[in-house]
Amino acid sequence: MAVFDAHCDVLLKMYEDPSIQFKDSEKLQANLDGMKEAGIKLQVFAIFVPPELRGEKAFEAAKDMARIFHEKVIDNSMVVHVKDLAALNSLKENQMGAMLSLEGCDSIGKDLNKLKILLDMGVSSVGLTWNWANAVADGAMESRGRGLTPFGREVVGLLNQTNTWCDVSHLSERGFWDVMELADFPMASHSNAFTKCPHPRNLKDDQIRAIIREDTVMGLTFVPYFLSKAGKATITDVLRHLDHICSLGGEDHIGFGSDFDGIDKTVEGLSTAFEYENLINELQKHYSEIQVWKFLYKNMETRLPK
Repeated sequence: MAVFDAHCDVLLKMYEDPSIQFKDSEKLQANLDGMKEAGIKLQVFAIFVPPELRGEKAFEAAKDMARIFHEKVIDNSMVVHVKDLAALNSLKENQMGAMLSLEGCDSIGKDLNKLKILLDMGVSSVGLTWNWANAVADGAMESRGRGLTPFGREVVGLLNQTNTWCDVSHLSERGFWDVMELADFPMASHSNAFTKCPHPRNLKDDQIRAIIREDTVMGLTFVPYFLSKAGKATITDVLRHLDHICSLGGEDHIGFGSDFDGIDKTVEGLSTAFEYENLINELQKHYSEIQVWKFLYKNMETRLPK
């Protein structure tokens, strides 16, 4: 069964360790062989710049990761760069699509031209913040909880103009509501349900209902401490969050964004892309084939900008 995974941090690991080979490196939780085994049809690769890099160094790192994506991940015979729904639908049966995202706008500072450069380099989904504040907005872990700044509103305007996903994962709650008011293509790539695990990175029920009203999508993530207050999680915990979102009316608005290679601790039985099969098997025990298809692929695919 085809899988659309909305978030991984493979590029960060390849940036930090140039010896890593995407195809089969055991240093990666999600290498190409694992993705093929999992049936991943579209994988989103995030540009995440380590927070200790600032200014021009951060921007250069972001560009370096975009180059790694094109030079070491993309292979037009098997892995094809996808920017929109038409490109995804044109993939051949044996091909996997790869999208490029930006996780946090810290690397662009207050320079919209830098964001334009990254969009020109293939970025087609932009998360406005990581956990803390930047020139766009406050992140989910920033105590003051500021929403979009005037520059942040310019950023959202550019994403609207370029048919780019505006990702609210990691964003402050106030920033979330600003985005839902302004963005043409909002989504949440890797967030879970606050009701089931009260972590600041998770979305509250009213936020989830807003995603449903806006007819967009959120990806459940496999970060254990976003799944369980104990910080340890099983696939059953993933299903608890999925069940809750479905209870709010979200059957057509939920997918997955694993965060593989961005996490050290993993869900029991779901530690690498190779183990996606374990999640699929559990889903099939509780949901119909059509529902499982929606969760794994269709709900994300449907919301890709055209």
